[in-house]
Amino acid sequence: MSKVFLITGASKGFGRNWAETALADGHKVIASARTVTDLDALVEQYGDAILPVKLDVNDRKQCFEAVALGRATFGRIDVLISNAGYGHFGMVEETTEQEARNQIETNIFGSLWIIQAALPVMREQRSGHIMQVSSMGGVIALPNLGVYHATKWAVEGLCESLAQEVADFGIHMTLLEPGPYTTDWAKVSSVRSEQISDYDGVREKYQAKIQTFLRGNPEATGQAIMKLASMENPPLRLILGKHSWLEIEPSYERRLNEWKEHLPLAESAHSLDD
Repeated sequence: MSKVFLITGASKGFGRNWAETALADGHKVIASARTVTDLDALVEQYGDAILPVKLDVNDRKQCFEAVALGRATFGRIDVLISNAGYGHFGMVEETTEQEARNQIETNIFGSLWIIQAALPVMREQRSGHIMQVSSMGGVIALPNLGVYHATKWAVEGLCESLAQEVADFGIHMTLLEPGPYTTDWAKVSSVRSEQISDYDGVREKYQAKIQTFLRGNPEATGQAIMKLASMENPPLRLILGKHSWLEIEPSYERRLNEWKEHLPLAESAHSLDD
């Protein structure tokens, strides 16, 4: 059955691929981008099936306007893919106040604003599926990405709570956790802090580690997202690609083992009567 998708950050990367896949599969797409002319080729190819919308997700008012325009055009919104965001590279000490605020504004507040804008429509419909792009970096952490990880861990908590709040309205929530892909996320789409030389050794270890990553083809994700959108009971979390699990599983094993190892100390803090 044809659905109406709202996809933020649809001009490139995952967002572009998912918009193209949805349109090719016969769905309608409200495609947002900061530079709306980046969507001209899709408009030329798919005509009235796509509604290009100029949107900066940092602007809450624009988010509500984009949702209202999309609903007025297509009558409903079935799937929101909150994809807009970017990566900030820099050690925690290297990151300036403005760099941190910019990262948090886009990755956390931008996600929050577009979700808040879509929720009234989905509640009224008593149906909908929100897909929030998180990351492998939303459940594990590496050096040189501290503030980025902070934003993705934040949206993980936000959306896990949201899933419980909206389930009674027939609204599903899925956190997408892609691993490394051959997108421009770490290139032109990223921001980098001025480096402190003392951290050069840490940076070298980080670079050596990421060279071992299995990088996926972003074009392979499109049909997986369409299958997810068609599920009657979609998962709260979905890893994308082969590499995420290679990082997540051992990370969670270490976390559980560390908690268990220090459980006597933790339990000693429970009561003065023990």
